[in-house]
Amino acid sequence: MLTADTFPRSGKVRDLYRIDDGRLLLVASDRISAFDVVLPTPIPDKGRVLTGLSRFWFRETAGIVANHLLDVAPAIVVDAFAAQIEANPEVPIEARPGTDAFEAWRGRVMVCRPAIVVPIEAVVRGFLSGSGWKEYQATGEICGVRLATGLHESEALPEPIFTPAEKAPAGHHDRNITFDEMIVHLGGQQVEAPWPTLRADHAQAMAEQIRDLSIRLYRYGAAVAARHGIVLADTKFEFGIPIDLELWSEPTGPPAEQIARRRPRGTVPETTGGAITPERLILIDEVLTPDSSRFWDAATYTPGGPQASFDKQFVRDWLEGQPWDKTAPGPDLPPDVVDGTRARYVEAYERLTGASFSRYLQEDVIAR
Repeated sequence: MLTADTFPRSGKVRDLYRIDDGRLLLVASDRISAFDVVLPTPIPDKGRVLTGLSRFWFRETAGIVANHLLDVAPAIVVDAFAAQIEANPEVPIEARPGTDAFEAWRGRVMVCRPAIVVPIEAVVRGFLSGSGWKEYQATGEICGVRLATGLHESEALPEPIFTPAEKAPAGHHDRNITFDEMIVHLGGQQVEAPWPTLRADHAQAMAEQIRDLSIRLYRYGAAVAARHGIVLADTKFEFGIPIDLELWSEPTGPPAEQIARRRPRGTVPETTGGAITPERLILIDEVLTPDSSRFWDAATYTPGGPQASFDKQFVRDWLEGQPWDKTAPGPDLPPDVVDGTRARYVEAYERLTGASFSRYLQEDVIAR
């Protein structure tokens, strides 16, 4: 049977498993959340869009910062888990293989390097929208960053700004914080284990590294998106401190994504002696997806109001018109909202990667 150690967590969208030698498996479901509530209606193939885009961006940004992706082959998982998952009623339905286990996992899995998660959402904004727009209207600032007066909703900022958030427990809202508050938070005095207590100078150095890497990643992603007619309005990244690994000899995965397998040694970085350092940061979770970013259509972009988007803003807009207090359980989504959301996610995948989503579904490769 699966144990708590094998299946440690089911998140809002992804299910986390621990497989051989401590490697982690992320399985992206079709669940969708809004206002920190998981809605009862899934979006078909949403998990595959998120996984495919993350695989694409992990490859594209590897020259900026290392990441946690080790492998993408579902066969690794099926052999280890199929029978156990079928027998365990506690595993979420989206994570269960069907009669053909390989097909059920295809396009959804990422085998990842284990890491201690940095307890910060690293948000970068290039345009004034969402909670940033609301905060600017109220204070003229976003997360302590003073902006010029007279800006309009969806207007481009002179330069991208880093606006961190404190990661909240499941079911709670992340809290926007200032950069100085981020440094204190990274110090670890009020953060649960396994995040350690850091010296003030180490916490500051890590905060600066996260900020600088996040802005570099945003600039790169925005440039790629612009070439494909998409405005990257804002996005968030997550970082971790990796557990030590040793390389296996043979790369695996599709030829275009040849990823060297790595076997964890099982040693967690020491919490003293400087092993938790900014130089060890890696990019984790998901990258530049419709769940973590605002993507707007450049062809129709006009500052001064909301924008046509390729993300879950379509769902948020529908929810805002419903008699719902934004607490669980959320309302069922109607078929037109489900279909419209799927279409927007698929379009984001195809425009950003230049690849066929139909081929991704059939062959688990990011290619035309």
